[in-house]
Amino acid sequence: MIDMKRMKNCLLIDDDIDDQEIFEICVQELNPDIKFLAVKNGIEAVSLLKSNDSYTPDYIFIDVNMPKLNGLDCLKILRANERLHACKIYMYSTTSAHSSLEESKKLGADDFIIKPTKTAELKEILSKIFKIDLI
Repeated sequence: MIDMKRMKNCLLIDDDIDDQEIFEICVQELNPDIKFLAVKNGIEAVSLLKSNDSYTPDYIFIDVNMPKLNGLDCLKILRANERLHACKIYMYSTTSAHSSLEESKKLGADDFIIKPTKTAELKEILSKIFKIDLI
């Protein structure tokens, strides 16, 4: 039986549908008990998190380059939400610009992950992040 109190929530904010699907497959292969949700932009994420107090992700992954609300601006808004202070937030992007990495750290990102080209690499990264969930 699954302990619902231990169930973790993972939110991916990424406008690329293929990246969403690959990310979800990797999460589910690592730990099928993690509840995964993806939204296509920062506006959707902010709206979801402001309108639904019962949903608090344990992990949020934010793409940097998105339309409507870029990842860094989204991060700034999410980190201002007191309910999300304990949430681990990772920037997840193809960009490797040092300025984006530094800015994300200043805004409260826990880490900056450059999108890997292989699913095995993504699973390895996620396994380290989710290590407490792999029991």
